[in-house]
Amino acid sequence: MDTDTFTLEHLVRKPKIASEKAPLLIMLHGYGSNEEDLFSFAEELPDELFIISVRAPYPMAPYGHAWYEIHWNGSTDGKFSDDEQAVISREKIVQFLEEVKEKYPVDPDNVTLVGFSQGCILSFAVGLSYPEKIKNVIGLSGYINKNIIKEGFERNDFSKLSVYSSHGTADPVIPVAWARMTKPFLDSLKIENSYSEFPVGHGVAPDNFRELKKWLEDRL
Repeated sequence: MDTDTFTLEHLVRKPKIASEKAPLLIMLHGYGSNEEDLFSFAEELPDELFIISVRAPYPMAPYGHAWYEIHWNGSTDGKFSDDEQAVISREKIVQFLEEVKEKYPVDPDNVTLVGFSQGCILSFAVGLSYPEKIKNVIGLSGYINKNIIKEGFERNDFSKLSVYSSHGTADPVIPVAWARMTKPFLDSLKIENSYSEFPVGHGVAPDNFRELKKWLEDRL
């Protein structure tokens, strides 16, 4: 982990296949978790990938981190997202990505974001705000929050962006109805995308992981 020269703390799994410019995969964890969470999947992902799992910038008590604060009793649906913090995190991720491109031997034109829950919401925000920087987004158990996407994003060129998203039909944290709005929204922007549901709660089922892995392998 490097804390001196990077905006965000992170873990690295270097590619198992030597390459001067490896395809880059960045993992963004969920609310209250940390960089070790999604990193447990790293060994199951393609050997050619340079994998970085990032720690969110806002510490939580007594442990864990968040990309933005959630006020659980602040709105009619039972929670309220701090969109200002989320936008700050969005920009920190973009800055971190530029640092990674400069300091690690990765392909700047082959970047995949994998996000779970709150990390999924940030992955969508980064990909839709800066599609020229991101090739693939894999969004797990999250949704698109339009309020944290860069203003004027609708005019972006999304021709090189692809999205895979999935959700559990029994998710008690983020309603599946929110996730079901992802595909029609991306379709309206003419973004190549696929959406899947699995009979689980707020998590990634084995079938889900196998499907996203195959989707990713087809696009490396």
